[in-house]
Amino acid sequence: MSTPSPSAMLTHTQIWDAIDALAARAGTSPSGLAKRAGLDPTTFNKSKRVTPDQRQRWPSTESVAKCLAATSTTVDQFVALIGASRGPVRTVPMIGFAQAADPGYFDARGFPEGDRWDETGFPATEDRHAYALEISGDAMRPAYRDATILLVSPNAAIRRGDRVLAKTRSGEVVAAELKRKSAKTIELASLDPAQPDRMLASEDCLWIARIMWASQ
Repeated sequence: MSTPSPSAMLTHTQIWDAIDALAARAGTSPSGLAKRAGLDPTTFNKSKRVTPDQRQRWPSTESVAKCLAATSTTVDQFVALIGASRGPVRTVPMIGFAQAADPGYFDARGFPEGDRWDETGFPATEDRHAYALEISGDAMRPAYRDATILLVSPNAAIRRGDRVLAKTRSGEVVAAELKRKSAKTIELASLDPAQPDRMLASEDCLWIARIMWASQ
């Protein structure tokens, strides 16, 4: 009996979703995964997944093998990601945490805007405005180490004890734990034991969003 070809068993979407999931599992974006594997950074871009005449383009066996080696992922683990990709998976916009305070990335509500964002894959989230931030360096240890990716949901309900992202009127973007939120003030507990907690007047906080997940 002949062995079915991969395309007979798997769909184009499942393979690409698995690569997005592999990138997220490795704490990076699809372009970051390609770079880590020694490939052109655009290898896994959305635009490369179809040809100019709209035919499906499949990743090469060689490129997948290089990604598995670069992330110390076994074939069995990748197959498991393919199986998981049959469930709902989506990509979300992603930038570096340090970029979050720069103008042009968020609108007045704290929703991502503009075309300078990268993308990364995550299991489906109900918030269509969800986005990811990638930590660089050790400035946020011990809470988050270098290359950690935070999934942030601007529309999620926030409760005391949740980790949040907040933007102040001065333009600063901070990650902290919500201690208390009232009509007049917002109290934030620092994630760095060496730094003091903060209390902001509500009018001095432009927006606040819940950190839903972190790759550790």
